[in-house]
Amino acid sequence: MKQLDENNKPSLPLTKANFIFMAIAGLLIIVGFLLMVGDSSTTEAFNPDIFSTRRIVVGPTIAFIGFVAMGVAIIYRPRKKND
Repeated sequence: MKQLDENNKPSLPLTKANFIFMAIAGLLIIVGFLLMVGDSSTTEAFNPDIFSTRRIVVGPTIAFIGFVAMGVAIIYRPRKKND
């Protein structure tokens, strides 16, 4: 079995920063979907809240930003230190 020293250590494709950014993006997606949740209209009663700005503009926009941020978080490559 080979012993790996610090200079010959294999590098992982994603760093700790990538996982932190992915967690933040995941939270944005969850918040966006939670903002879209609410009561629905039934055949007996119309609920005008289904057309609120929060549910048709703010929630989807935050979720979309989260999905874009997830892509950026995966592609992001931090700069290497020049030692």
